[in-house]
Amino acid sequence: MNDMSQNLKFDRRRFLSAAAISLAAGPLAMLGSANAKASPAHAPVTNKAKQANASFGTIKQIDAGLLNVGYAEAGPANGPVVILLHGWPYDIHSFADVAPLLAAKGYRVIVPHLRGHGTTRFLSAATFRNGQQAAVALDIIALMDALHIGKAIFGGYDWGARTAGIIAALWPSRCKAIVSVNGYLINNLERNKLPLPPKAEWGWWYQYYFATERGLAGYEANRHDFNKLIWKNVSPKWDFDDATFERTAASFNNPDYVSIVIHNYRWRLSLADGETRYDDIEKLLAQSPVITVPAITLDGDSDGVAPATDGASYAKKFSGNHTHHIIKGAGHNLPQEAPQAFTDAIVEVDGY
Repeated sequence: MNDMSQNLKFDRRRFLSAAAISLAAGPLAMLGSANAKASPAHAPVTNKAKQANASFGTIKQIDAGLLNVGYAEAGPANGPVVILLHGWPYDIHSFADVAPLLAAKGYRVIVPHLRGHGTTRFLSAATFRNGQQAAVALDIIALMDALHIGKAIFGGYDWGARTAGIIAALWPSRCKAIVSVNGYLINNLERNKLPLPPKAEWGWWYQYYFATERGLAGYEANRHDFNKLIWKNVSPKWDFDDATFERTAASFNNPDYVSIVIHNYRWRLSLADGETRYDDIEKLLAQSPVITVPAITLDGDSDGVAPATDGASYAKKFSGNHTHHIIKGAGHNLPQEAPQAFTDAIVEVDGY
């Protein structure tokens, strides 16, 4: 597929900021083929999680597109760039242990809060609080432009893996390689209308709760406990402590958090409209575009919502060099549960 940055006709001024920026030269301080295989380099995850209370240092802020984005940065300013993208219901701390490991290997690591999370804010109160996949992906393209990053390796899980996959598929000139947990996650709204087997539908129960006004009110009132329940259900072997959860839970207090989450899941089920400005992108994504850049896909063998597979069902969606690994003991939040395995995958795909 031709690079979307050349062919898609949209007004970039609606997405990209003209703000001048200056970048810090040094790293931020940190506290503290498609054949499935468990790579020998990836040691099994212990069921007793490391109770690290380390966090990122000062969070940077920059105007980018529709947002003022909060992001953590680590590693040398002139190192090859790795952008790490979190999922729901999590935040940048999913990569609190991955970032210093990559920084120590010479990578410049950028970890942004997605729209509606942490310190990321909309620049205008009038902007629709949209959680659809195209909007989130364009946020990251805008961030790259604001930081003068031409190309990066992307790593992500859940919402972050979907976003990385979209950028790899539509803007391959901006993506050197990707690491994607749970494989190919680009949404096709028509396919999403098709029913799944009962066990799979049960795993996505919260989407149907969010489809109701009762669910909206319940999530607004109970987002803290709701998200903690999700953590336990989707990562049943992850023995995280309260401090680890509370470190991330602060990001749920973003004033746009509930609006973004609810719209994301309602949009996926065609229960909420997206914005027309993203229609051309969504039409391309509905074709399930092939990812041509080198890729490693990962599954945790203890994922409570997306059971591990051999990767064969989506192997044809990766036409470049592609390897699939199964990480023993890891659940849905794989980078935080198995930081060394995720780091190894970034380094491995960089060598393809």
